[in-house]
Amino acid sequence: MTTLLVIAKEPRPGRVKTRLTPPFTPGEAATLAEAALVDTLRTVAATRARRRVLVLDGAPGPWLPPGFDVVPQCAGGLDERLAAAFAGCDGPALLIGMDTPQVTPALLTVDFADCDAYFGPAEDGGFWALGLARPDPELLLGVPMSTPTTGAVQRERLAVAGLRVCELPRLRDVDTVGDAEAVAAAAPGSRFAAELERLGAAVGR
Repeated sequence: MTTLLVIAKEPRPGRVKTRLTPPFTPGEAATLAEAALVDTLRTVAATRARRRVLVLDGAPGPWLPPGFDVVPQCAGGLDERLAAAFAGCDGPALLIGMDTPQVTPALLTVDFADCDAYFGPAEDGGFWALGLARPDPELLLGVPMSTPTTGAVQRERLAVAGLRVCELPRLRDVDTVGDAEAVAAAAPGSRFAAELERLGAAVGR
């Protein structure tokens, strides 16, 4: 079975989803980040897995459901932190972030029988999911993160390594208010959608 990894930041005002301010305050942006994290963790909890791991920058809070191992993120750039997350696995692993609350257990149920890697591209040019049958940190180290070409570079890394890659659906992660509205529409029953509607009404959106 697969280890499911979620890399996340503790949802504290001023540290998460800063591109949502304005129109939202830092506190409201943190509330939306927490809602996205709760939805993500609930989905992971509902997915069959060998192990569930939250790779966290910060401290866990009451939003963390049971059944997760919590490990701290290492120091360094995002490529180093992602690589370290995979380095802690001794078998097939799928990593996602906290920015796609529309994700479902079906999307996270992967089978490495016919491929060596899973790649989930994001609308902004990055990637929302990366799965490796044999976790190799070297596949991530040096990949430029948070750029419009991040996904293409990471995908090419997998190809150059000779891995058979299965593609996951393209998803939109939450960075801007436009992203938030689109993601909420894609997951109307989520806590994220409910919080966005509540907060949006408060700021007159």
